[in-house]
Amino acid sequence: MLTVKNLKPNGMQIEIITPDKTIFSGDAFLIQLPGIDGSFEILDNHTPLISVLLKGNIKIQKDKQHEAQYFEINGGVVEVLKNKVLILAG
Repeated sequence: MLTVKNLKPNGMQIEIITPDKTIFSGDAFLIQLPGIDGSFEILDNHTPLISVLLKGNIKIQKDKQHEAQYFEINGGVVEVLKNKVLILAG
């Protein structure tokens, strides 16, 4: 029998933290990030990852029924682990 752990009904947990405050904390099924070699997307249950981010926009899609939210950053680092995405942004 197949069992799947750490699945959330609303997707993965995302936090975007700057030195001043947390600018986003919530669930989403898709996040698009400005990487060194261009933008890339992270979906629910993505493999573990650590990457450097460049200046640009972060796109967060909560679900297919809602419009995307955008956040501008001046660079940073992203960590993906156990269906949680943590972004430390400047």
